[in-house]
Amino acid sequence: MEAEIIRQAKEVAVNAVLKAGQIVKEHFDQTAVIHEKGSFGDVVTEMDFRAEEIILQEITRAFPDHQITSEESGLSGKEGDWLWMVDPLDGTNNYAIGLPVFSLCITLLHRREAVLGVIYEPMVNRLYVAVKNEGAWCNGQRMQVRKRENPAKGTVGWIQGHQVQNEPAAVRLKHYIDVKFKRMIRLWAPSLQWCMLAKGDLDGIVLYNSEGDDLYAGVLMVKEAGGLVIDFDGNDFVGMNNEPYIIACHPESREFFLQTVREGLNSREPAACQTRTGRG
Repeated sequence: MEAEIIRQAKEVAVNAVLKAGQIVKEHFDQTAVIHEKGSFGDVVTEMDFRAEEIILQEITRAFPDHQITSEESGLSGKEGDWLWMVDPLDGTNNYAIGLPVFSLCITLLHRREAVLGVIYEPMVNRLYVAVKNEGAWCNGQRMQVRKRENPAKGTVGWIQGHQVQNEPAAVRLKHYIDVKFKRMIRLWAPSLQWCMLAKGDLDGIVLYNSEGDDLYAGVLMVKEAGGLVIDFDGNDFVGMNNEPYIIACHPESREFFLQTVREGLNSREPAACQTRTGRG
């Protein structure tokens, strides 16, 4: 029964993001209604609402008894074993300024464990799908987290929650990572960073207190691509956590990333005083 629900859910989620993604793409870089959201400089556009409406209609039509939480409309439906999480436009700030780096993200959780993740990048027509114990795929090609002999020569993604702002520990860690690795990127579209790690374009991710409706699809994507997802203490990241502190990487890079995070959190020397090497 559970497997059949996941199979049906995969079809519904894929159809929903493709349908909504087409609308989002058609209106990209056009005048849109933009409103500020929250107290941390976040924004919402009319496309957030239009994409959300399409996705929620598809899910509720197919699974009227399932609970859904969505970025703009919040929580709906009766609590049960199944929970959908929807981020209809991950990367709204990018979308609003005409930067084509954004996605639509849907997650299905069963008893608080992600079992399905669907992420769609409409501007380049990349569809990412992960199913628990069945692997992770990009446009039908299986993804695999990349192993790098020296992770410091690679690229690491940084993700932090809106509420973190300039928290001193976060600032220290971010600066330390920036000088430790060849490159550090921050896309303001976290779901795409998880996909990049899953398909081998990134060498790791450090996430500082950022849950969001896109998190669990991304975590599942990396795990199903053979990646390791742990907390800052080295424990496997499972279930849900409203204040997550996460490292994601190839399993053989575990100790390197753990040590890097520990050093970064305990560092006192300003990043500007440290020497960068190997930049390209």
